[in-house]
Amino acid sequence: FPLPRFTGFTGVRNEIIMMITKALSQPQLDKLKQHKYCCSNCSLMDPLMQRWWCWLVKLFPMHVAPNLITITGLLINILTSLLLVYYSPKADQEVPRWACLLCCLGLFTYQSLDAIDGKQARRTNSSTPLGELFDHGCDSLSTLFVSIAVCCAVQLGMQPYWLFCQCMMAVTLFYCAHWQTYVSGMLRFGLIDVTEAQFGVMLILLTSTVFGSSWWSKELPFVGVSLQCLPTVFGTTAGAIALFNNFKVILVERGAGRNGSTVAGTSVLSPMVPLLLFVVPALMVAWKSTQAVFLANPLLYMFTFGFVATRVTNRLVVAHMTKNEMAYTDSSMLGPLVLLLNQFFNFPIREQWLLWIVFIYVTYDLLAYCRNVCLQICDFLNIELFRIPLVGSNSNSSISHSHQANSNGASTRSKARGKNN
Repeated sequence: FPLPRFTGFTGVRNEIIMMITKALSQPQLDKLKQHKYCCSNCSLMDPLMQRWWCWLVKLFPMHVAPNLITITGLLINILTSLLLVYYSPKADQEVPRWACLLCCLGLFTYQSLDAIDGKQARRTNSSTPLGELFDHGCDSLSTLFVSIAVCCAVQLGMQPYWLFCQCMMAVTLFYCAHWQTYVSGMLRFGLIDVTEAQFGVMLILLTSTVFGSSWWSKELPFVGVSLQCLPTVFGTTAGAIALFNNFKVILVERGAGRNGSTVAGTSVLSPMVPLLLFVVPALMVAWKSTQAVFLANPLLYMFTFGFVATRVTNRLVVAHMTKNEMAYTDSSMLGPLVLLLNQFFNFPIREQWLLWIVFIYVTYDLLAYCRNVCLQICDFLNIELFRIPLVGSNSNSSISHSHQANSNGASTRSKARGKNN
């Protein structure tokens, strides 16, 4: 990042460069290198899927990097989800049945590739802490795009506030799962968790493929509620159970840190502040808007605040893996703050235009953060993000030597859904 050299201000200049280009401090990097993956899993479907995942991973050549497998699955998942957004920009129009089928296949592809990246890491002896971090980062993005794809598949835009609840619930649940991990030091998965939720989404997409997305607009007899609300109802019920289990760990069980604190030695309630700083503004801006900014562009609105949630969640994952205190504020929160200030000063800027500006900003902020974190860790660990060095090369031997102590823990870089069994 080119900055002019000011005599006498070298320290300030270096600090500015560090703030712009370095996402992690040296102590964080040192602790990240020592991180070991820990999980518990009692998922119903993961054991059933193991045979498929174990067979699938053997199809990949040994030179294919695990992170390349993960990002390929994520891109397929995102593109097939955006296909539904293209045909239904406000999630209230009929989408082609073939698009729903393609989205279903895209999600299954992501699930499968996401499940085998850890297995590929062990096959190739390329396990690093970056793998786990990269995996969770991709999962956070997939959670947002899949929740929006479901809204399009069932035309939930006809019930915009149900759409809001479903999308915010999805990103909040993902955040809370890593909140309890930050407290306990262990990622926990229940009987009905990520894999089961993904198959539930696939069932919804297949239903829209067979009957069409307009089928969901039918009303349930004696209830007066359309079928569109069923995914949100079932999702909220399952989410409430998951939240109960997470908060039981956070509030009742002792944390992994000193005196029952988090792994970083901070209060177990400290992650609540960043959570509220993206949930509350999302509610306030939608509720207080006199120009119906949410109702006019519900999906754009959810993408905007969803990217903020993704950025904050990734910082929580980093805080856990580096055993570091999580800052309450974040640069991505400038976007929601601008929308709130615009309302406070009686809308000097048209909200629809401002929403697009904020969307562009938070998207860039998220991508820049992810890029900086990945490249900084790659530089520190002397590895490449999407490439495995040839066996026998100096870089490969360096990796093997520097991470031998970490291989057992970090090799489980796939999510703790039992995929690493």
